[in-house]
Amino acid sequence: MITRDFIRLTVGSVIAQRLRSFLTALGIAIGIAAVVLLTAIGEGIHRYVLNEFTQFGTNLIAVSPGRTTTMGGSVGAFGNTRPLTLEDAEALKKLPRVIGVEPVVAGNALVTAGGRQRRTNVYGVGSAFPEVFNFQVASGHFLPPDDPRAARAFAVLGSQLRRELFGDANPLGQTLRIGGDRYRIIGVMDSKGQVLGFDIDDTVYIPAAKALDLFNRDSLMEIDVLYEPGANVSEITASVRRMLTARHGREDFTIITQEQMLEVLGSVLGVLTFAVGALGGISLLVGGVGIFTIMTIAVRERTPEIGLLRALGAERSQVLALFLGEATVLAAIGGLAGLLLGLGIVWLLDIALPALPVHVTWSYVLIAELLAAAVGLLAGVWPARAAAMLDPVEALRTE
Repeated sequence: MITRDFIRLTVGSVIAQRLRSFLTALGIAIGIAAVVLLTAIGEGIHRYVLNEFTQFGTNLIAVSPGRTTTMGGSVGAFGNTRPLTLEDAEALKKLPRVIGVEPVVAGNALVTAGGRQRRTNVYGVGSAFPEVFNFQVASGHFLPPDDPRAARAFAVLGSQLRRELFGDANPLGQTLRIGGDRYRIIGVMDSKGQVLGFDIDDTVYIPAAKALDLFNRDSLMEIDVLYEPGANVSEITASVRRMLTARHGREDFTIITQEQMLEVLGSVLGVLTFAVGALGGISLLVGGVGIFTIMTIAVRERTPEIGLLRALGAERSQVLALFLGEATVLAAIGGLAGLLLGLGIVWLLDIALPALPVHVTWSYVLIAELLAAAVGLLAGVWPARAAAMLDPVEALRTE
């Protein structure tokens, strides 16, 4: 059988049964489209979450009070004998290759200014906060480097809180009350937007010592250490551990690096992307069952044709290749249609729902297309083998 006849018979059999071929290819197309769409959403969420975390920088070390328990979390200020203090933060500034150290205390309080009031997030921080967390000051300046225990009552507003309390008016130099204490506004932060659903612009920043008094705490919630880019994070972590252990007498704190958080987060999100892609792969298997069913029916319907081909001298391997080729053509048509359908849906989602992060991962697309071809071949093997094994005389007798 020459190549031209092989192609004509393979494609011709697909065209001759248009409706059946369409329904068979549709199963594969839906599977491919599902893989493209689901992996695009999964990868989009993956990139979105990682970008949300890395916008604060990647060379950070977080120190929280309390040892990590067997349940996987820090027991916090309730489980340690010695709290994290402002003096601990000052001591960490002396470590080599450390750029900045930030004490952090967070809570929620009622803020009043200009006859307006609003319950909002209050962060007690130090003067290095913009540098450590990659924030920008829009107007005025950030908290000055005062003595941590004798910090002046200054406040810096987030952009959203500024609009809520002062509208278009200039808040610099104005006073506001936080929990009954008066603060003078010295700056307004640039807009940072939402991070994982939290509006970090609806915030007021005050000195950490003032926040400790405001929330009646004796321990910082966290100390964040910014180290030089390119520095060995293991060495920095070891230095932080030695310093705090020497000050506390024992290791009653937990150290987590930004790299560790990103690795864990990346692993979890990678599994998520793979899982949603696997869900789409189930549709491919369903499409493979469709091809198997159609090819089995085709063998039975075309038994006389197979007998004639064998009587005319066609080898069993050629009959086998003929039916495998037909299954592959159906899978290829379905795969191409599914690819176009999936990319089209992703494009429409990107336009209609810009807030939904989507990103096409071409490696997953390639795997899906190869899987579609493999499904077509595997689904066609048994029917094709059955066709090739037919006795020519017996096949002709079914006419």
